Amino acid sequence: MDYNDIIIKPVLSEKSTDLATQNKYVFRVATKANKTMVKKAIKEIFNVNADKVNIICMRGKRKRVRYQYGYTAAWKKAIVTLKQGDKLDIFETK
Repeated sequence: MDYNDIIIKPVLSEKSTDLATQNKYVFRVATKANKTMVKKAIKEIFNVNADKVNIICMRGKRKRVRYQYGYTAAWKKAIVTLKQGDKLDIFETK
């Protein structure tokens, strides 16, 4: 798996922006990715050292479309804690 296939996109929400002030960044990752794969991908893509990685499996939610019910897709989210002094510019915090 390529490093760009592991990290899909950053999760930009109010909670993830608050976590960025604590040096924690949230990413949507591939469903087959594990903690070591995410740690190596962060190192290669952003050139920063990840101190800790937490992965959460997000279940699909039940949605109603007209007269039928369906589910949104399940996905994985990774909360990456960077080492002291490292910073990512994609989460602009002031």
